[in-house]
Amino acid sequence: MSNFRLIATEGSARRGVLSTVHGDIQTPVFMNVGTSAAIKGGVSTFDLREINCQVELSNTYHLHVRPGEDVVYALGGIHRFFNWDKPVLTDSGGFQVFSLAHLRNIREEGVTFQSHMDGAKIFMSPETSMYIQSRLASTIAMAFDECPSSVAERSYIRQSCDRTVRWLYRCRDELNRLNGLEETINRSQLLFGINQGGVYTDIRREHMERIRELDLPGYAIGGLAVGEKTEVMYEVISQVERYMPSDRPRYLMGVGTPVNILESVARGIDFFDCVMPSRNARHGNLFTSQGLMNLNNNKYLTDDRPIDPNCGCEVCRRYSRAYIRHLFKARELLGMRLCVLHNLYFYNDLMRQIREHIEDGSFTEWKNRQIPVLGGRAE
Repeated sequence: MSNFRLIATEGSARRGVLSTVHGDIQTPVFMNVGTSAAIKGGVSTFDLREINCQVELSNTYHLHVRPGEDVVYALGGIHRFFNWDKPVLTDSGGFQVFSLAHLRNIREEGVTFQSHMDGAKIFMSPETSMYIQSRLASTIAMAFDECPSSVAERSYIRQSCDRTVRWLYRCRDELNRLNGLEETINRSQLLFGINQGGVYTDIRREHMERIRELDLPGYAIGGLAVGEKTEVMYEVISQVERYMPSDRPRYLMGVGTPVNILESVARGIDFFDCVMPSRNARHGNLFTSQGLMNLNNNKYLTDDRPIDPNCGCEVCRRYSRAYIRHLFKARELLGMRLCVLHNLYFYNDLMRQIREHIEDGSFTEWKNRQIPVLGGRAE
């Protein structure tokens, strides 16, 4: 039985709700990325409530390295650890293993690699990843997969996808076992499978057909937004989407800009995450309803307007562009924090608007008006 319910559709765009043990998730949704159980930029879980965050995303690999899953477990799980009562999704660590590790050895059993922190040898397998995520007690656990380069040879991509399918069965079986243990904190933890296949649409489709047979609570598309052209990413999404179960949430991992999100919602995606809003904000690069803004520009030196006159966040209600620019120039951390709060609020509010427009049947028309504005530059 699916935990996901569709409320409305417009073309391929979907408005739904995923019910979890930690509350309902209204979709489409942007998950705010707190890799090590914290949003970079001095943003607390109190702040997350104020900016209407629905789901916080943390990373299995980073929390395994520090402080360790057993520490989080001893403190009651990740929700108690960082004082958050809403859903948490934990990424499996697969992407970090293949992107951060200096040396790695992939075998059928799993991957042996060196920590990017101190060079210590770590072994990660489907079972290990599920154990760590179970100890963290997140709401949604992601399957452990191989994330090959999008430009890898076709023969290697196919071999990698075969391995990822085998690993997915192991993830499912191990999480089912862990969810049955009395000592498990969250025995209702959900597992999302991940579609891979690089930029080869036929391999992507075949892989999706194979993993949907496991009848999991949700499915993700991984391995995109890693250097391929945007048009290629959109084509892959369109090809894979038609093979994804319609009664399960669809998650596009690591994407992206507001324009990417609008285009992907139009292609049937429900879940998003990306470090971009917080990372850009820490350098004074902001998303607004009037386009992109670099607050470091000299033209904002005496600009007493809010970052975005159309934004309802506390930052825009209380502070001027000139003041926040001054904070950056003075190297005051408050400037970074205020910009992160604004960008995350902007993303969360963008998703609210998307949901409303899908419900009232005006999404496509609204999206087409928004894309040239959000992809342009603000004054």
